Amino acid sequence: MNERVNDASQGRLSGRVAVITGGGAGIGRAIVDRFIAEGACVAVLEVSEQRLRDLADTYPEDVLAVAGDATRLADNIRVVEAATERFGHLDCFVANTGYWDFGISLEQLPDDEHFDHAFDQIFALNVKAFLSGAKAAMPALSASRGSLIMTASNASMHPGGGGPLYTSSKHAVIGLVRQLAYELAPDIRVNAVAPGGMLTSLTGPPALATPTSSISDLPMDKLISIVSPLGFLPEPADYTGWYVALASARDARTITGATIECDGGERVRGRAFSEYARMKAADVRVTSGGTAQRTCSKG
Repeated sequence: MNERVNDASQGRLSGRVAVITGGGAGIGRAIVDRFIAEGACVAVLEVSEQRLRDLADTYPEDVLAVAGDATRLADNIRVVEAATERFGHLDCFVANTGYWDFGISLEQLPDDEHFDHAFDQIFALNVKAFLSGAKAAMPALSASRGSLIMTASNASMHPGGGGPLYTSSKHAVIGLVRQLAYELAPDIRVNAVAPGGMLTSLTGPPALATPTSSISDLPMDKLISIVSPLGFLPEPADYTGWYVALASARDARTITGATIECDGGERVRGRAFSEYARMKAADVRVTSGGTAQRTCSKG
């Protein structure tokens, strides 16, 4: 969704300013596109220079592309300062970075230093980056009585959406949302969106040797047909309406400390994840040296 909604003055986020971390690809890029379409101005913190160039070329007026590492507090402070200097204020901060662990089980995790590195890398990007963003954005969001939104996951709510590293990191996001909603009220609303499966470029941590493999390498259409009553594989753009709603001062005034589950109704299916887990185990294994390798064809 790259075109403005009618015109910028009629969008749900007209005049609003947002920072989005990890906004260069996947659901992050979809959120950027939707926010722009709804009339917002956006600053993006992104580690990939190519993705930053693409954002700047696509939205020369409405997007401020900032190179940086979302796990570093200093870089989060820098993008917030750049956004307020360029656009005058900040209304919304979307913490959206993440690694997946490709469903690697406790037994499959490496027995050497790769274990420690994998834990540190996943929790840095999935949890520390969110807390760093909240710390950096707090003064500006307090001044605007704004909104802090975190990207959680269906794995934030139940097991089976990943292995123990990913699942525990995403459960931590829910705890962070609740604690910060309590601490930052009444000035800042803090909420999360918990998407289900989709095709994105989400990768694994370097310590598991999966940085060039993405979640889209898996047979997601088959997996989703197993676990989702709605029976279709969503695109990243299908989830962006929830971010727009939570960023809207008009539509979400009464919501804080909440997590919106938009997973296609997985819970009403009764968590039929045994087949899902078997498929993942057949598709990915971890060698004793700590590298993830494909072991069968996708289908």
